[in-house]
Amino acid sequence: MDYRYVAYNQQKELVKGKVNAPTEAVALDLLGYSGLKILSLKEAKPLINREKMKAAFSSIKAREIVMFSKQLALLIESGFDIAASLDLLESQIPNRALKRAVSEVAKDIRNGVKPSQAMASHPMAFSPLYCRTVAVAEETGNLEKALRQMADHLEKGENAAKKVRSALMYPVIVFVLAILVIAVMVTFVVPAFEDLYASLDTELPLVTRILLGTTGFLTDWGLYMILALVGLVVAVFLATRSEEGKYKRDQVMLRLPLFGRVIILSELSRCAATISTLFRAGVPLPEVITLCASSSQNKVIGRALIEVRQEMLQGQGLARPMSKNPVFLPLIVQMASVGENTGNLDNTMDTVAQSYDMDATERTDMLTSLVAPVTTLVMGGMVAFIAIALVSTMYGIMEGLG
Repeated sequence: MDYRYVAYNQQKELVKGKVNAPTEAVALDLLGYSGLKILSLKEAKPLINREKMKAAFSSIKAREIVMFSKQLALLIESGFDIAASLDLLESQIPNRALKRAVSEVAKDIRNGVKPSQAMASHPMAFSPLYCRTVAVAEETGNLEKALRQMADHLEKGENAAKKVRSALMYPVIVFVLAILVIAVMVTFVVPAFEDLYASLDTELPLVTRILLGTTGFLTDWGLYMILALVGLVVAVFLATRSEEGKYKRDQVMLRLPLFGRVIILSELSRCAATISTLFRAGVPLPEVITLCASSSQNKVIGRALIEVRQEMLQGQGLARPMSKNPVFLPLIVQMASVGENTGNLDNTMDTVAQSYDMDATERTDMLTSLVAPVTTLVMGGMVAFIAIALVSTMYGIMEGLG
């Protein structure tokens, strides 16, 4: 959910902006972590206006932030100060929204604003997690390392999402192509054979009767079915624009066979890596969990993390609240318990992150290799059914004539 805010920054300047958070309380926390003193916070109305249209056509992709972070780290390592590095990168960035954000961040830094606070004024480019990681690096003096960590974090998430999308898109493309082939056969080929069969005084095979019956049904009701499908797609699109609709959509995604497990593993891997990095740097654990929730790409997991945070604030620790929600797999719960008991939470979460990342990669590769042949087999079977239904009847007729 998006919230619009008006606040004073640490230089006593009035700033306005927008932050994405699951609840108003979390939005206040995220803005507070950025060093802002909030004057007003209101839910952003989901209206289609000029600002939204402009943002839609100038959105900033994760891969652009990945490239920006890597290049910024390289320039800082080469001896450039951060403002000069940003100026150099700003001249090379093609995305207008990111270009404007980087330019304003560089300007603010020259005016004495800390990099993390300057970035926090541009939430469309720099997430709360990104800004907090930079803030930690400001204290430790290792900004280039933090930038590389964020680039790696974002890149892993983008690659995992891309693999899942690719695995899902392949069967969709094959299905559409198969439907087009079947539509051509049903529209042009089958009717020609149907006229021929009608002129013959012979009993048709069962498979042919099924095909002709299906063809007749599609001819009579096909248009209505297409309209119903379009209506369903539009209804789903409109329903998933609300926060509750997005939550329901993500619930369905997590319940998908095979794919749901990959999504959970990818999300928990990034969450564990965030806990390891920020907790090791001294960031309070409730704040780390808040940042994990705000950066989660799945609303179900994000809401689950918020519930964990609320119980942590009541003194419950990390492992116990996690154990109450099945979305947190056994390994992360057990390792959280071990980490809390041994005082080694950062290392145990790092182990979880590596384990889940490896598991997610292996499962994604397996899905990618399985989806193609299975989809091809199913769609090929549909086309083969039509061909057999037509050819078997013709073969029977020719045999009878012989």
